[in-house]
Amino acid sequence: MVVRARPARVPAALAPPVQLMLARAVDVVPEPGALPGSCSYEMKYDGWRASIHRGPERASVCSRSGTDLTVRFPDVAAAVTAQVPPGTVLDGELVMLAGERLDFTGLQRRIGASPTTLARLVRAQPAYYVAFDVLAVAGIDVRARPLAERRALLEDLAASWGPPLNLSPVTTDHATAVAMFEHADAAGAEGVVAKGLAEPYLPGVRGWAKVKRHRELDVICAAVIGPITCPTVIVAGLPLDGELKVVGRTVPLSAAAVKALVPHLVPARGVHPWPARLPSSTVNGFGGNREPVDLTLIEPLVVEVAADAAWSGRSFRHPLKTRRPRPDLDPAEVVLPDRLT
Repeated sequence: MVVRARPARVPAALAPPVQLMLARAVDVVPEPGALPGSCSYEMKYDGWRASIHRGPERASVCSRSGTDLTVRFPDVAAAVTAQVPPGTVLDGELVMLAGERLDFTGLQRRIGASPTTLARLVRAQPAYYVAFDVLAVAGIDVRARPLAERRALLEDLAASWGPPLNLSPVTTDHATAVAMFEHADAAGAEGVVAKGLAEPYLPGVRGWAKVKRHRELDVICAAVIGPITCPTVIVAGLPLDGELKVVGRTVPLSAAAVKALVPHLVPARGVHPWPARLPSSTVNGFGGNREPVDLTLIEPLVVEVAADAAWSGRSFRHPLKTRRPRPDLDPAEVVLPDRLT
């Protein structure tokens, strides 16, 4: 009698959802010795962070916030099932392309699409998965191993991959990393991430360093100005002294920004960190009006904005520019960027 080995299972500690390692914001591309074991550099992709869990029968796709995205990215899940051995857990980024540039809007379309529309979107614009770390191989948890070893394991796994699965290119050369950062815009990427080659994978720890182009950052929108169905301005917050503080406002929202934002606005429930009426003198960016500003309080939502260097230490002196809502991110994980402290 022939005894067949059972396919490896995902380690119980890595069953989805799993806590992922994070990066802290820095101002410049770190020098090689800035992180343990010297730095490995790679592109910071403009996509959705996601873990891949290859079970004995099929693969699942899970967002960083814990949402099961498998049904939204059947093309990626099918490719993983076909090309990745059971018992593997990957960390990486879901991305889409519009021409030669990354297309974040394409990802957003899939999330809210009806089943019929989703099928059409999958055919019209495929998604890709760019893997940059491995957490388990053949059912064995490898997070305690240094990045250099995990990278070797990942390269072995990826040797036989084909689209839509991709291996994130890396370099240990600082000059190459700086050039990568300078040309990130051309590819539609956000910047560069540096990781220590001697570091283990630390769930929930900001052990990596990321540098973004154009001083883009994530803020917490816990209120808007105007009705929740048609807001005119986002009120931005950041954690200061252990509390969520109002740090500024955006310029008036465009029609496109309102359309992208409104589906994610939920009226505030329970105790809220901000009052419904805010004295205009509380924070910069609300102009010279002496009258209090009425706020429409909402459940906290992460929003990506662009800011200039005018930071007072407590707030932005100039209005922010809205980039996009980030419902895939957890407001509890937003921190005050290093460059503002």
